[in-house]
Amino acid sequence: MNTEIFDMVAKTFQGLEDVLAEELRSIGAINVEPGRRMVSFQGDKEMLYKANLHCRTALRILKPFYSFRAHTADKLYDRVKEFDWNSLLSPEKTFAIDVTVNSSEFTNSRFVTYRVKDAIVDFFTDRDPQGKRPSVRLTDADVMINVHIAESDVTLSLDSSGESLHKRGWREAQTEAPINEVLAAGIILKTGWRGNTPFVDPMCGSGTFLVEAALIAANIAPGIYRKSFAFERWSDFDAELWDRLYNDDSAEREILCPIIGADMSPKAVAITTENLKRAGVAGSVTVELKPLSQWTEAPADGVLVTNPPYGERLRPDDIDALYSLIGSQLKHVFTGYHAWIIGYRDEQFAKIGLAPSFREPLLNGALECELREYIIFQGDRKSFRAAGGKLQTRERAERPRNKSNRPFDKSRKPFARKKDDSHVRGGADRHEKSAPIQRPEISENPLAARRNPEALKAIIGKMPSISARKGWRRKSGGSETPTKES
Repeated sequence: MNTEIFDMVAKTFQGLEDVLAEELRSIGAINVEPGRRMVSFQGDKEMLYKANLHCRTALRILKPFYSFRAHTADKLYDRVKEFDWNSLLSPEKTFAIDVTVNSSEFTNSRFVTYRVKDAIVDFFTDRDPQGKRPSVRLTDADVMINVHIAESDVTLSLDSSGESLHKRGWREAQTEAPINEVLAAGIILKTGWRGNTPFVDPMCGSGTFLVEAALIAANIAPGIYRKSFAFERWSDFDAELWDRLYNDDSAEREILCPIIGADMSPKAVAITTENLKRAGVAGSVTVELKPLSQWTEAPADGVLVTNPPYGERLRPDDIDALYSLIGSQLKHVFTGYHAWIIGYRDEQFAKIGLAPSFREPLLNGALECELREYIIFQGDRKSFRAAGGKLQTRERAERPRNKSNRPFDKSRKPFARKKDDSHVRGGADRHEKSAPIQRPEISENPLAARRNPEALKAIIGKMPSISARKGWRRKSGGSETPTKES
């Protein structure tokens, strides 16, 4: 078996780099170094396969193979054409190009894509009398090439994953815009929960947190549900090694603690149930049709993780009432819990009425959100500490966050992704924005307006006041309904 050690890069969301680094170390990666939205590491072919199969917080695993400096498009073309592409491609194969640009010298990533493609094609046509060359294929290409440019530093890598690793393969049905599986798993891992205490999501939507929690508790590799990985189409693919790794379930374990979810939407509960069945963990998770306001008890001393609504289509009174209810329920129902909430606005968090013990910025799609932990104890803080309780306040990450304390403004536009044109895979998914030029983009973690009016009525006890905006769909009868996110 080939045990050559080589460099690799695992891409992730900003804010999850430390979690991903720990995951890589746990499966045997060496020289692990977290960066910005990535973690570099080293290993052999087995490690590359294991990283794709086991890392819950990786979006894709890259294998760099060629680096150089280029200050112009012509120099970029020349240097790409100099590489011996016969080592990776042949005229019978197909390829795709994925470009990430953060450079004042290369400001149009689509143009970079074309120049790299032209250089690869010309390498072959210049050497073949009949002009045979590999073809570009937008999906399921034999070889997927990632081009990363930071100013004048250019790195070409093989994308070993193919589709983003957040596409686990278990999600058959979903609400309008479910939270990204990688982000959900990263949040759970940040809590320190590993299946040893009760886990609750009282506003579960399509059940992403519940499924990912069950996979963590059972130590099931998140990649086993996928149909394929890009490395399976490489010429040096080791089918015997991959078969051994894929079928090794020796580390899996029984789920011993309760995992409980609820939602006030029958559709959401049905979708969650179906997703749990497809992941093979339905027997270990309880899902109820129940709004937050109807929670009266919970298993003792657990962990609560949830992603409540924070859409701008709702007026302040409605969203304030919801977050006040969250605070009230935490204090009266979830005593003894560590509650982790991801949210968007400081003023909404303030309505919870509790002091967080942990705060850290996280990017949720285009939104600069914040993950906060609340330790729920009986009585006041002074009494809690006098009884021997410890409340350690951990500082947030150093990354600056745009904190808006302004009230909701009806004149403001709906949430829109700011992005660059910098992540272009001849049509494939995008997961990073880094170029100075910002343009709209489709995210791997799209956001939509949160829950519908009937849902919020069930939660806060009254019909919310919602202002109509472009992009909403209409139900029969003329009522307006926003999209829903879990």
